[in-house]
Amino acid sequence: MSAHFFAPCPRGLEAALAGELASLGAAQIAPVDGGAAFDGPLELAYHTNLQSRLASRVLWRVGGGRYRDERDVYELAHALDWPRWFRADRTLRVDVAATRSPLKSLEFATLRIKDAVCDRHRASSGSRPSVSKEQPDVRVHAYLAADEATFYLDTSGEPLFKRGYRRETLEAPLRENLAAGLLRMAEWQPGIPLLDPLCGSGTIVVEAALIALDIAPGLKRPFGFQKLGWYDGPTWQRIKQAAQRRMKAALPASIYASDDDATAIHYANTNLAAAGVAGAVALKRANALTRLAPAPAGMIVSNPPYGVRLAESATLAAFYPKLGDALKRHFAGWTAYLMSGDTRLPKLIGLKASRRMPLFNGALECRLYEYRLIAGSVRRARSDAPAV
Repeated sequence: MSAHFFAPCPRGLEAALAGELASLGAAQIAPVDGGAAFDGPLELAYHTNLQSRLASRVLWRVGGGRYRDERDVYELAHALDWPRWFRADRTLRVDVAATRSPLKSLEFATLRIKDAVCDRHRASSGSRPSVSKEQPDVRVHAYLAADEATFYLDTSGEPLFKRGYRRETLEAPLRENLAAGLLRMAEWQPGIPLLDPLCGSGTIVVEAALIALDIAPGLKRPFGFQKLGWYDGPTWQRIKQAAQRRMKAALPASIYASDDDATAIHYANTNLAAAGVAGAVALKRANALTRLAPAPAGMIVSNPPYGVRLAESATLAAFYPKLGDALKRHFAGWTAYLMSGDTRLPKLIGLKASRRMPLFNGALECRLYEYRLIAGSVRRARSDAPAV
């Protein structure tokens, strides 16, 4: 019997997520803003949680219907067979999101859904789940449209970008699934030399190494489906073991990273080791403006500093033209993909972007800029370029 799922993802990665879901065997894939709906057997939840590099969660749709007020929402939730899906001794959290909902208070709607789930359990077994907002066993998600409510059980637990390898981080780190999304948007493939010259704590190159070594991103963490009634331990172990057998040895994989900050290099080293991929990545301390290309051709994928990470606009205004000069001087034959949350800053880099791909880093609208670095391709920033 086919189940219905929804996988949210960073906005801008919906098409890439749809392609990834298709490769995992999903059917009836329907990308929408912020994610993709899809169908498949319940076992698909195991595979998607374990192997998706782009999804933020995997939500299993359990029911819904039309509503007008909070009483309708309660009745819709109460009609669902929660005791069949998880035990009353599991701790519970309810989250509600809405678009154009007529309800005045989402907090009250959340409370009524929680009451409905608990009341259904009490009627079935005489006991009810307790609430845990921090580390719940089970997460119920509800989405309220203008007149339609949809209920989901979260099969992921903690968000999927929490791979389990991040030990150290700098301020404002890039989420792991967004880093994987940058690589997908750049169409990077293992074997193509890859460099992040502003690597910070190393998220982009860790994700690249996981791809190159065919390491499933969820191997080091637990999942929410392990607390649901249909969880099958032997099936899950079989799926995990098959993924473990596919893993390649952490040998050099033409992946390079550097940063001028000694703390960043320490953090990146720690995270690479925790992910089990340190041997695949050549990491060194180097200034992005002076380091040389590690191969005649390849890709740069990086998240250079912008206003959120560097408060001094004068520093940025000076840095970007220098970065453009360095790319032109040292990386002819390469293609650079740079993400920025400030549309003014790429104008200062002095290079003509061949593509500008929109995406979101959380709530912050960004662009991934593609620069094909051909000798002599630099266009100097005009003297009347806007001040930053």
